[in-house]
Amino acid sequence: MRILIAPDKFAGTLSAVQAAEAIAGGWQRTCPEDEVDLIPMADGGPGFVDVLRATLGGDLVVADVDDPYGASTAATMLRVGDTIYLESAEAVGLHLTGPDHRDPEHGSSRGVGQLLLLAATTGVRRIVVGLGGTAVNDGGAGMLHALGATSTTADLAGGPAGLAGIADLDLAMARQALAGVELIAACDVDSPLTGLFGATKAFGPQKGIQEDRLIVVDGWLGEFAAVADRKLAAAKGAGAAGGLGYALMVLGATRQSGIGLVAAVTGLADAAAAADVVVTGEGAFDFSSRAGKVPYGVAEIANAALRPCIALAGRVLVGSREMRALGIESAYSLVDLVGEERALTEPADALAELAARVARTWGGRAMRE
Repeated sequence: MRILIAPDKFAGTLSAVQAAEAIAGGWQRTCPEDEVDLIPMADGGPGFVDVLRATLGGDLVVADVDDPYGASTAATMLRVGDTIYLESAEAVGLHLTGPDHRDPEHGSSRGVGQLLLLAATTGVRRIVVGLGGTAVNDGGAGMLHALGATSTTADLAGGPAGLAGIADLDLAMARQALAGVELIAACDVDSPLTGLFGATKAFGPQKGIQEDRLIVVDGWLGEFAAVADRKLAAAKGAGAAGGLGYALMVLGATRQSGIGLVAAVTGLADAAAAADVVVTGEGAFDFSSRAGKVPYGVAEIANAALRPCIALAGRVLVGSREMRALGIESAYSLVDLVGEERALTEPADALAELAARVARTWGGRAMRE
Protein backbone atom coordinates (compact mmCIF):
# COMPACT_ATOMS: atom_id res chain seq x y z
CA MET A 1 0.00 0.00 0.00
CA ARG A 2 0.95 3.63 -0.46
CA ILE A 3 0.54 5.92 2.56
CA LEU A 4 0.53 9.70 2.37
CA ILE A 5 1.61 11.35 5.63
CA ALA A 6 0.63 15.02 5.80
CA PRO A 7 0.49 16.35 9.38
CA ASP A 8 0.59 19.82 10.84
CA LYS A 9 2.97 20.67 13.69
CA PHE A 10 2.24 19.32 17.17
CA ALA A 11 2.41 22.72 18.83
CA GLY A 12 5.08 22.99 21.49
CA THR A 13 6.59 19.57 20.81
CA LEU A 14 7.14 18.70 17.13
CA SER A 15 7.40 20.61 13.89
CA ALA A 16 5.36 19.32 10.97
CA VAL A 17 8.53 17.87 9.43
CA GLN A 18 9.43 16.07 12.68
CA ALA A 19 5.88 14.79 13.09
CA ALA A 20 5.81 13.40 9.54
CA GLU A 21 9.13 11.63 10.08
CA ALA A 22 7.98 10.14 13.39
CA ILE A 23 4.73 8.86 11.88
CA ALA A 24 6.57 7.37 8.90
CA GLY A 25 9.13 5.65 11.11
CA GLY A 26 6.49 4.11 13.35
CA TRP A 27 4.29 3.06 10.45
CA GLN A 28 7.11 1.19 8.77
CA ARG A 29 7.95 -0.71 11.92
CA THR A 30 4.64 -2.48 11.45
CA CYS A 31 4.38 -2.38 7.66
CA PRO A 32 7.92 -2.11 6.22
CA GLU A 33 6.64 -3.00 2.76
CA ASP A 34 4.29 0.00 2.58
CA GLU A 35 5.47 2.99 0.56
CA VAL A 36 5.25 6.23 2.51
CA ASP A 37 5.18 9.74 1.06
CA LEU A 38 5.87 12.60 3.44
CA ILE A 39 4.30 16.01 2.81
CA PRO A 40 4.49 18.09 6.02
CA MET A 41 1.74 20.70 6.06
CA ALA A 42 1.04 24.13 7.48
CA ASP A 43 -1.46 26.91 7.23
CA GLY A 44 -0.09 30.43 7.58
CA GLY A 45 0.98 30.04 11.20
CA PRO A 46 4.18 28.75 12.81
CA GLY A 47 5.96 26.27 10.58
CA PHE A 48 4.82 27.90 7.32
CA VAL A 49 8.36 28.75 6.18
CA ASP A 50 9.88 25.42 7.30
CA VAL A 51 7.27 23.40 5.42
CA LEU A 52 7.68 25.40 2.22
CA ARG A 53 11.45 25.15 2.39
CA ALA A 54 11.22 21.35 2.74
CA THR A 55 9.45 21.28 -0.63
CA LEU A 56 10.76 24.30 -2.52
CA GLY A 57 14.31 24.64 -1.26
CA GLY A 58 15.31 28.27 -1.68
CA ASP A 59 17.48 30.59 0.40
CA LEU A 60 16.86 31.62 3.99
CA VAL A 61 17.03 35.30 4.90
CA VAL A 62 17.51 36.03 8.60
CA ALA A 63 16.83 39.42 10.16
CA ASP A 64 16.80 40.88 13.66
CA VAL A 65 13.44 42.54 14.28
CA ASP A 66 11.34 43.70 17.20
CA ASP A 67 9.26 41.15 19.08
CA PRO A 68 5.83 42.28 20.41
CA TYR A 69 7.45 44.25 23.24
CA GLY A 70 10.47 45.72 21.49
CA ALA A 71 13.14 43.14 22.28
CA SER A 72 15.29 41.94 19.40
CA THR A 73 14.46 38.55 17.92
CA ALA A 74 15.80 36.66 14.91
CA ALA A 75 13.19 36.03 12.21
CA THR A 76 13.66 33.85 9.14
CA MET A 77 12.18 34.34 5.69
CA LEU A 78 12.43 32.10 2.62
CA ARG A 79 13.32 33.40 -0.83
CA VAL A 80 12.42 31.25 -3.83
CA GLY A 81 13.05 32.96 -7.15
CA ASP A 82 11.25 36.31 -7.13
CA THR A 83 9.05 35.41 -4.13
CA ILE A 84 9.70 35.77 -0.42
CA TYR A 85 7.65 33.78 2.07
CA LEU A 86 7.50 35.00 5.65
CA GLU A 87 5.38 34.16 8.66
CA SER A 88 4.14 36.77 11.08
CA ALA A 89 4.78 34.47 14.06
CA GLU A 90 8.52 34.60 13.37
CA ALA A 91 8.47 38.22 14.51
CA VAL A 92 5.50 38.45 16.86
CA GLY A 93 4.54 34.88 17.68
CA LEU A 94 2.83 33.85 20.89
CA HIS A 95 5.76 31.48 21.51
CA LEU A 96 7.99 34.55 21.98
CA THR A 97 6.03 35.62 25.05
CA GLY A 98 5.81 33.54 28.20
CA PRO A 99 2.58 33.38 30.24
CA ASP A 100 4.07 35.87 32.71
CA HIS A 101 5.29 38.21 29.98
CA ARG A 102 2.18 39.14 28.07
CA ASP A 103 0.75 42.62 27.74
CA PRO A 104 -1.52 42.28 24.70
CA GLU A 105 -2.96 45.77 25.06
CA HIS A 106 0.49 47.17 24.29
CA GLY A 107 1.99 44.45 22.06
CA SER A 108 2.96 45.76 18.62
CA SER A 109 3.21 44.14 15.19
CA ARG A 110 6.03 46.43 14.06
CA GLY A 111 8.41 43.47 13.68
CA VAL A 112 6.30 42.21 10.78
CA GLY A 113 6.63 45.58 9.09
CA GLN A 114 10.40 45.41 9.53
CA LEU A 115 10.42 42.02 7.81
CA LEU A 116 8.33 43.39 4.95
CA LEU A 117 10.72 46.33 4.50
CA LEU A 118 13.71 44.01 4.30
CA ALA A 119 11.90 41.68 1.90
CA ALA A 120 11.01 44.59 -0.38
CA THR A 121 14.65 45.74 -0.57
CA THR A 122 15.73 42.36 -1.99
CA GLY A 123 14.03 43.12 -5.30
CA VAL A 124 11.40 40.40 -5.20
CA ARG A 125 8.11 40.81 -7.03
CA ARG A 126 5.92 38.95 -4.57
CA ILE A 127 5.75 38.66 -0.77
CA VAL A 128 3.57 35.98 0.81
CA VAL A 129 2.81 36.61 4.48
CA GLY A 130 1.69 33.64 6.56
CA LEU A 131 -0.74 34.74 9.25
CA GLY A 132 -1.38 32.95 12.52
CA GLY A 133 0.00 32.19 15.97
CA THR A 134 0.68 35.82 16.93
CA ALA A 135 0.73 37.49 20.33
CA VAL A 136 -0.48 40.85 19.00
CA ASN A 137 -3.92 42.38 18.53
CA ASP A 138 -3.22 45.84 17.16
CA GLY A 139 -4.95 45.60 13.79
CA GLY A 140 -1.56 45.66 12.09
CA ALA A 141 -1.00 49.29 13.12
CA GLY A 142 2.53 48.55 14.29
CA MET A 143 3.33 46.89 10.99
CA LEU A 144 2.04 49.92 9.09
CA HIS A 145 4.07 52.23 11.33
CA ALA A 146 7.28 50.30 10.57
CA LEU A 147 6.54 50.75 6.87
CA GLY A 148 6.17 54.50 7.27
CA ALA A 149 2.53 55.16 8.22
CA THR A 150 1.97 58.11 10.56
CA SER A 151 -0.74 59.57 12.76
CA THR A 152 -0.78 62.81 14.72
CA THR A 153 -3.41 61.51 17.14
CA ALA A 154 -2.24 57.99 18.00
CA ASP A 155 0.79 55.88 18.78
CA LEU A 156 0.66 53.35 15.96
CA ALA A 157 3.49 51.33 17.51
CA GLY A 158 1.90 51.28 20.96
CA GLY A 159 -0.34 48.25 20.53
CA PRO A 160 -4.14 48.50 20.53
CA ALA A 161 -4.04 50.88 23.49
CA GLY A 162 -2.09 53.33 21.35
CA LEU A 163 -5.03 53.55 18.95
CA ALA A 164 -7.44 55.06 21.49
CA GLY A 165 -8.76 58.33 20.11
CA ILE A 166 -7.13 57.98 16.69
CA ALA A 167 -8.55 60.53 14.26
CA ASP A 168 -6.12 60.58 11.33
CA LEU A 169 -3.84 58.20 9.44
CA ASP A 170 -1.39 58.78 6.60
CA LEU A 171 -0.53 55.60 4.68
CA ALA A 172 1.32 57.19 1.76
CA MET A 173 4.83 56.18 2.86
CA ALA A 174 3.73 52.66 3.80
CA ARG A 175 2.21 52.10 0.39
CA GLN A 176 5.27 53.56 -1.31
CA ALA A 177 7.56 51.19 0.63
CA LEU A 178 5.89 48.20 -1.04
CA ALA A 179 5.15 49.75 -4.42
CA GLY A 180 5.48 47.25 -7.24
CA VAL A 181 5.35 44.23 -4.93
CA GLU A 182 2.42 41.82 -5.00
CA LEU A 183 1.26 41.11 -1.45
CA ILE A 184 -0.46 37.85 -0.49
CA ALA A 185 -2.01 37.29 2.94
CA ALA A 186 -2.00 33.53 3.55
CA CYS A 187 -4.55 32.54 6.17
CA ASP A 188 -7.53 30.30 6.77
CA VAL A 189 -9.30 32.43 9.37
CA ASP A 190 -12.56 34.01 8.20
CA SER A 191 -12.91 36.44 11.11
CA PRO A 192 -13.53 40.14 10.43
CA LEU A 193 -11.47 42.73 12.28
CA THR A 194 -14.06 43.68 14.89
CA GLY A 195 -17.33 42.54 16.40
CA LEU A 196 -18.62 39.34 17.95
CA PHE A 197 -16.52 37.12 15.68
CA GLY A 198 -13.64 39.55 15.22
CA ALA A 199 -9.97 39.32 16.10
CA THR A 200 -10.38 40.42 19.72
CA LYS A 201 -13.43 38.37 20.69
CA ALA A 202 -12.30 35.21 18.87
CA PHE A 203 -8.60 35.15 19.68
CA GLY A 204 -7.95 37.83 22.30
CA PRO A 205 -8.34 35.56 25.34
CA GLN A 206 -5.65 33.14 24.18
CA LYS A 207 -3.30 36.11 23.86
CA GLY A 208 -4.00 37.24 27.40
CA ILE A 209 -6.72 39.88 26.96
CA GLN A 210 -8.97 39.69 30.00
CA GLU A 211 -12.68 39.08 29.52
CA ASP A 212 -13.68 42.47 30.90
CA ARG A 213 -11.27 44.20 28.49
CA LEU A 214 -12.38 42.56 25.26
CA ILE A 215 -15.02 45.17 24.46
CA VAL A 216 -12.57 48.00 25.14
CA VAL A 217 -9.83 46.58 22.91
CA ASP A 218 -12.36 45.78 20.20
CA GLY A 219 -13.49 49.40 20.37
CA TRP A 220 -9.94 50.64 19.81
CA LEU A 221 -9.69 48.52 16.66
CA GLY A 222 -13.01 49.95 15.56
CA GLU A 223 -11.63 53.48 15.91
CA PHE A 224 -8.59 52.47 13.87
CA ALA A 225 -10.74 50.97 11.11
CA ALA A 226 -12.84 54.13 10.96
CA VAL A 227 -9.81 56.15 9.78
CA ALA A 228 -8.06 53.40 7.77
CA ASP A 229 -10.79 51.59 5.82
CA ARG A 230 -14.11 50.75 7.44
CA LYS A 231 -15.29 48.54 4.60
CA LEU A 232 -12.25 46.25 4.68
CA ALA A 233 -12.73 45.71 8.41
CA ALA A 234 -15.67 43.43 7.55
CA ALA A 235 -13.72 41.36 5.02
CA LYS A 236 -13.08 37.68 5.67
CA GLY A 237 -9.61 37.25 7.06
CA ALA A 238 -9.30 40.84 8.31
CA GLY A 239 -9.15 39.50 11.86
CA ALA A 240 -6.35 37.02 11.14
CA ALA A 241 -3.23 37.34 13.32
CA GLY A 242 -4.69 40.06 15.50
CA GLY A 243 -5.73 42.17 12.53
CA LEU A 244 -2.57 41.83 10.45
CA GLY A 245 -4.84 40.47 7.74
CA TYR A 246 -6.70 43.78 7.79
CA ALA A 247 -3.57 45.93 7.57
CA LEU A 248 -2.24 43.88 4.67
CA MET A 249 -5.56 44.28 2.84
CA VAL A 250 -5.38 48.03 3.43
CA LEU A 251 -2.05 47.92 1.59
CA GLY A 252 -3.67 46.05 -1.30
CA ALA A 253 -2.93 42.44 -0.37
CA THR A 254 -5.10 39.65 -1.67
CA ARG A 255 -6.10 36.85 0.66
CA GLN A 256 -5.28 33.24 -0.13
CA SER A 257 -5.90 30.09 1.86
CA GLY A 258 -2.70 29.17 3.70
CA ILE A 259 -3.51 25.47 3.54
CA GLY A 260 -4.50 25.81 -0.10
CA LEU A 261 -1.24 27.56 -0.94
CA VAL A 262 0.90 24.92 0.80
CA ALA A 263 -1.17 22.11 -0.73
CA ALA A 264 -0.68 23.56 -4.22
CA VAL A 265 3.05 24.06 -3.76
CA THR A 266 3.55 20.54 -2.40
CA GLY A 267 1.32 18.76 -4.91
CA LEU A 268 -0.86 17.36 -2.13
CA ALA A 269 -3.87 16.61 -4.35
CA ASP A 270 -1.87 14.48 -6.77
CA ALA A 271 -0.17 12.69 -3.88
CA ALA A 272 -3.53 11.96 -2.26
CA ALA A 273 -4.90 10.55 -5.50
CA ALA A 274 -1.90 8.20 -5.71
CA ALA A 275 -2.24 7.03 -2.09
CA ASP A 276 -4.36 4.30 -0.53
CA VAL A 277 -4.59 6.02 2.87
CA VAL A 278 -3.96 9.64 3.89
CA VAL A 279 -2.65 10.30 7.41
CA THR A 280 -2.78 13.76 8.93
CA GLY A 281 -2.41 15.10 12.47
CA GLU A 282 -1.99 17.98 14.90
CA GLY A 283 -1.56 18.68 18.59
CA ALA A 284 -5.23 18.88 19.50
CA PHE A 285 -7.93 17.53 17.21
CA ASP A 286 -11.25 19.12 18.14
CA PHE A 287 -14.22 20.67 16.36
CA SER A 288 -12.33 23.95 15.96
CA SER A 289 -10.18 22.01 13.49
CA ARG A 290 -12.84 22.92 10.95
CA ALA A 291 -11.89 26.59 11.26
CA GLY A 292 -9.08 26.49 8.72
CA LYS A 293 -6.84 23.96 10.44
CA VAL A 294 -4.60 21.56 8.54
CA PRO A 295 -6.40 18.24 9.24
CA TYR A 296 -9.66 19.58 7.84
CA GLY A 297 -7.91 20.90 4.73
CA VAL A 298 -6.04 17.63 4.19
CA ALA A 299 -9.24 15.64 4.73
CA GLU A 300 -11.06 17.73 2.12
CA ILE A 301 -8.37 16.94 -0.44
CA ALA A 302 -8.34 13.25 0.52
CA ASN A 303 -12.13 13.05 0.26
CA ALA A 304 -12.06 14.72 -3.17
CA ALA A 305 -9.67 11.96 -4.25
CA LEU A 306 -11.98 9.33 -2.66
CA ARG A 307 -9.26 8.28 -0.24
CA PRO A 308 -9.77 7.58 3.48
CA CYS A 309 -8.17 10.10 5.83
CA ILE A 310 -7.19 9.31 9.41
CA ALA A 311 -5.71 11.59 12.07
CA LEU A 312 -3.09 11.13 14.76
CA ALA A 313 -3.20 13.83 17.42
CA GLY A 314 -1.85 14.72 20.81
CA ARG A 315 -5.43 14.79 22.05
CA VAL A 316 -8.68 13.83 20.34
CA LEU A 317 -11.57 15.89 21.70
CA VAL A 318 -14.39 14.98 19.29
CA GLY A 319 -16.65 11.99 18.95
CA SER A 320 -17.10 9.82 15.89
CA ARG A 321 -20.00 11.90 14.52
CA GLU A 322 -18.08 15.16 14.71
CA MET A 323 -14.99 13.41 13.37
CA ARG A 324 -16.78 12.29 10.24
CA ALA A 325 -18.25 15.76 9.81
CA LEU A 326 -14.63 16.89 9.52
CA GLY A 327 -13.95 14.25 6.87
CA ILE A 328 -11.86 12.02 9.15
CA GLU A 329 -12.54 8.29 9.25
CA SER A 330 -10.78 7.68 12.57
CA ALA A 331 -8.66 9.70 14.98
CA TYR A 332 -6.14 8.37 17.48
CA SER A 333 -4.88 10.08 20.63
CA LEU A 334 -1.26 10.16 21.73
CA VAL A 335 -2.18 11.04 25.32
CA ASP A 336 -4.61 8.12 25.53
CA LEU A 337 -1.85 5.72 24.45
CA VAL A 338 1.20 6.90 26.40
CA GLY A 339 -0.08 9.48 28.89
CA GLU A 340 0.40 13.23 28.96
CA GLU A 341 3.89 13.24 30.51
CA ARG A 342 5.47 11.00 27.88
CA ALA A 343 3.55 12.72 25.07
CA LEU A 344 5.25 15.96 26.10
CA THR A 345 8.72 14.68 27.04
CA GLU A 346 9.20 12.05 24.32
CA PRO A 347 6.89 13.28 21.56
CA ALA A 348 8.68 11.79 18.56
CA ASP A 349 9.06 8.32 20.08
CA ALA A 350 5.51 8.37 21.40
CA LEU A 351 4.07 9.47 18.04
CA ALA A 352 6.04 6.73 16.27
CA GLU A 353 4.60 4.20 18.70
CA LEU A 354 1.08 5.43 18.02
CA ALA A 355 1.67 5.25 14.26
CA ALA A 356 2.96 1.69 14.58
CA ARG A 357 -0.28 0.70 16.33
CA VAL A 358 -2.50 2.49 13.84
CA ALA A 359 -0.71 0.75 10.98
CA ARG A 360 -1.97 -2.57 12.32
CA THR A 361 -5.45 -1.42 11.31
CA TRP A 362 -4.77 0.71 8.26
CA GLY A 363 -1.51 -0.57 6.80
CA GLY A 364 -0.91 -3.03 3.97
CA ARG A 365 -0.32 -5.97 6.28
CA ALA A 366 -3.72 -5.45 7.92
CA MET A 367 -5.43 -5.26 4.53
CA ARG A 368 -3.83 -8.54 3.41
CA GLU A 369 -4.80 -10.32 6.61
